[in-house]
Amino acid sequence: MTVELRALEPGQWDNWYGKLERAFGSAREPAEERALWQGLTEFERSIAAWDEDEVVGTAGAFSFGLSVPGGPVVPAAGVTMVSVASTHRRRGVLTSMMRRQLDDVRQRGEPLAVLTASEPGIYGRFGYGVASEQLRLEIDTARVRLALPEGVDGVRLRFVTQEEGRDACEEVYARLVAGRPGMLERRPGWERLPTLDPEEAREGSGALLCVLAEAEGEVRGYTRYAMKAQWGPQGPDGTVVLRDLEALDPVVYAALWRYLFGLDLTSKLVARNRPADEALLHLVSDARRCRPSTRDGLFVRPLDVSAALEARKYTAPVDVVLEVTDPFCPWNEGRWRLSGDSKGAVCGRTADPADLALSVRELGSAYLGGFSLSSLARAGRVRELRGGALTEASVAFRSDVAPWVAHGF
Repeated sequence: MTVELRALEPGQWDNWYGKLERAFGSAREPAEERALWQGLTEFERSIAAWDEDEVVGTAGAFSFGLSVPGGPVVPAAGVTMVSVASTHRRRGVLTSMMRRQLDDVRQRGEPLAVLTASEPGIYGRFGYGVASEQLRLEIDTARVRLALPEGVDGVRLRFVTQEEGRDACEEVYARLVAGRPGMLERRPGWERLPTLDPEEAREGSGALLCVLAEAEGEVRGYTRYAMKAQWGPQGPDGTVVLRDLEALDPVVYAALWRYLFGLDLTSKLVARNRPADEALLHLVSDARRCRPSTRDGLFVRPLDVSAALEARKYTAPVDVVLEVTDPFCPWNEGRWRLSGDSKGAVCGRTADPADLALSVRELGSAYLGGFSLSSLARAGRVRELRGGALTEASVAFRSDVAPWVAHGF
């Protein structure tokens, strides 16, 4: 078997995307959704694996800016749409696509690649480490009460159409990106993703609704949600299905949650993707009845160890030598001295003895500050070679705000 990798051409998109849908076992997506993804596809960054005249593998990447601890957004490749036909598994197709893709990311000067995984077990061998978590909530709003800060009654809420609210919502979102590691700077066209609402994909819910929250004449928050009508023997028992809730201050944040908790004919609120440090859990009367659960969120893969570590800031002074292993991208292998603090950092190759030993996968897991190097060490994934180095580095790498990616790609 000879499989040839080629850049995707615009006229091949429908066939290519159809093979992706088949690999994921899904029917053809709604036309509205397909049109969105076709419009967002960066063809020069999309790979088609061909076996003669048949597409047997797909992979793509989006050009993002990624928020990192204490620093500006960093260029990152958002790896996406990866599939291999079931007829061509275990023949090196995925490995060859990952090889080509990561080489391309490096040539573009992007120090990081990121992804969200349909199957988390796949990507560790290519150097991706889980760097954030997402929180799921199923809240019994009939029994859970909120402790609200002063000023909530002064927040004005109003309905808008998705189109009317799009610019205001994007402005709020953009103001929040730098304050939370893992958030993506949305490029033109991506503002359509949060409002995507094909009727075929609603799973029994109504249309997506948008509410803006205003204080002192300024839009300072928003929520997007749908309602799923249900009736039980005792009457209405509907569900609020939350898509987005963002706010610029605690008062507006609480006002939006109060609004969602109080919607008529509902007794449950489901939020599928919220930050691991969701502040709501400090406002509720009973966190158990919110049924919190977590799963993996964003995976991070350093492509240029030096540039990646210099791009972020550190919560405490750090001066350590890291011995990094990276068999898939061997240019990262070796010893790197990282010296930094809350103002910045430098990182370069060194011949000095190593203080910590770890693979690039663990470096990716710790990079956004959501998982500590100490925790990884307790799992045997990081080795301390100089006494005290683990605590020093672990404290420095941590982020005060949990990393989180607000949406998939």
